[in-house]
Amino acid sequence: MKVAVVSEFYPRRGDPVLGVWAHRQALAARDAGADVRVLVLHRLVPPRASFAAGVGKAGSALRELAGEPRRQLLDGLEVSYVRYVSPPRSRSYHAWGAWAAPALGIALRRLRRSFEFELIHAHNAVPAADAVRRVGLGVPLAISVHGGDVLYTAPRTPAGRAAVEINLAAASTVLANSHGIAELAREHGALDTRVVHLGADLPEARTAAIGERGNGTPREPRAPTLVTVGHLVARKRHADVLRAMAVLSKRHPSLRYTIVGDGPERVALEGLAARLGVSERVEFHGQLDHAKAIELARSCTLFAMPSTEEAFGVAYVEAMAGGVPAIGCRGEPGPEEIAAAGDGFVLVPPGDIERLTQRIDELLCDPHRLREASMRARETVAANFTWRRCGEQTLEAYEHALR
Repeated sequence: MKVAVVSEFYPRRGDPVLGVWAHRQALAARDAGADVRVLVLHRLVPPRASFAAGVGKAGSALRELAGEPRRQLLDGLEVSYVRYVSPPRSRSYHAWGAWAAPALGIALRRLRRSFEFELIHAHNAVPAADAVRRVGLGVPLAISVHGGDVLYTAPRTPAGRAAVEINLAAASTVLANSHGIAELAREHGALDTRVVHLGADLPEARTAAIGERGNGTPREPRAPTLVTVGHLVARKRHADVLRAMAVLSKRHPSLRYTIVGDGPERVALEGLAARLGVSERVEFHGQLDHAKAIELARSCTLFAMPSTEEAFGVAYVEAMAGGVPAIGCRGEPGPEEIAAAGDGFVLVPPGDIERLTQRIDELLCDPHRLREASMRARETVAANFTWRRCGEQTLEAYEHALR
């Protein structure tokens, strides 16, 4: 089976973490038996923040985007970066597919001359699937909905809702990353939906569950550490974890908090840490290479990210795969589904810092309970959320779409 994957978010030299989940799913589908090529919608417009920083910063960002090689081999997968331009996101995101379609059409027709794909798999209805639909090749279309379409694009404007609905209705099948997102996709026009969870790699069970190195020797003892891996935006609620940490300081004076990621909230979070008197025990690592971020998260005690609008949450299962119990927010599609799949994942009400503090304290005060949660977290991922399982489910969805 030959499949062309089209995605707006995908790793590039300037940002190797961007859309890494789309790349991992493409690799998983390849390993499951599909022959895959990838086309990335590569927008040649610097981010808004670079313009605010001055002409020089914007020019540097543009040179970085333009310097991205058009063809690359990533983990043995052929990836082409399709350049296009479009107006600012805030006013026209729903229409970016129309701006990308001409260049994508050329790229898809060129690819088909040497790689006769039977199916196109677009990540998100807008703009990727919208651009594919406008090209009009008559090839079956599968669309992955990762949350943005139904939690952001459709609710914001009538035009956004219309764009999401027309594209989801055009799909042979829609791959949702959780049952909650599948339900929302159906409400927005999807006629056929399948749940395909993203995944994580499993380290050696002994390392994850027992807390030993690969050679069987114990890890060096370290202070209990909370960790969050995610973009620094308000909905991820890093501030809630900081406030919980401040409350816990007397009972757990050695407690630390590791934050991996970058974003517009960083300055505000650094200021909050200072006002709470915990700056010396909070480490802002910024954005790290994906493998380094996972390694750092798995060296910590608890993964805490009580975020809202969380469609799935790959970061949770990546930490849990390494034996790190996780805390998420109740009522969110992804966290609810991960918690229902097994143990090692705790839910707290949104914005409830008192409950978040209690859950962290309960685990830190009971080594036996923490050890059990560590073992159960890995078991939950092993049974439900591996990349191998994702690849098999993705391939089944492709076969279903072709039927």
